[in-house]
Amino acid sequence: MSENKTTLTDAVHDLLKKAIIEQALTPGMRLPEDTVGEQFGVSRTIVRHAFVRLEHEGLIATRRNRGAFVAEPTRDEAQHVFEVRRCLENDVIRLLCQRMPASGYERLEAHVRQEEAVKGKDGPVSIRLAGEFHMLLAELTGNPVLTRYVSEVVLRCSLIMSLYARSHSSDCAVDEHSQIINAIRTGDASRAINIMEHHLGAVADRAELIARPDSIQSILSHYGKELAS
Repeated sequence: MSENKTTLTDAVHDLLKKAIIEQALTPGMRLPEDTVGEQFGVSRTIVRHAFVRLEHEGLIATRRNRGAFVAEPTRDEAQHVFEVRRCLENDVIRLLCQRMPASGYERLEAHVRQEEAVKGKDGPVSIRLAGEFHMLLAELTGNPVLTRYVSEVVLRCSLIMSLYARSHSSDCAVDEHSQIINAIRTGDASRAINIMEHHLGAVADRAELIARPDSIQSILSHYGKELAS
């Protein structure tokens, strides 16, 4: 694949992922290659490459003779994802209590300030930033394998919450993120893990099917403007 195609594939992949994480593209929504290509101004080949990556990440599913759809995890699958996430994030905390990099607390606190800035103002951005906080924790361990796995389960949890969540409370999320940082700073892994367990448990407890009728054209027209800029 040429460098230009790779760059375009990356851009389309990232924008579609953002639309899924921000719960604009909802589970079960069909993603026609031609519609996606038209909205982003790219070829169907570029769209197909982006779809392959999203499918590997568990964010979309392709069905024979029907095309691509935003993935619809079952409740059992959702439970399994959350179980794995709790295990992984507990290990992230243990590692950070042992080896937080010099700039780690500064980066975490800067991220929390971003979350505070949109609290109560922009639900989709708040949801995305909440997930990115957990990805940043994993990144700071310096373990790229752990970072990749945490990122994948966080993204899948965002998709699960889009399908099942009753509500999203950024107030609780930001407060608990600050508590987690403070507990890691003191080296209190047990306290930090307890806060994380409560935090993730509260997220998993909000389960109820929701649906949105927006068309894919109207959703992607918004994200396509980012590609054009």
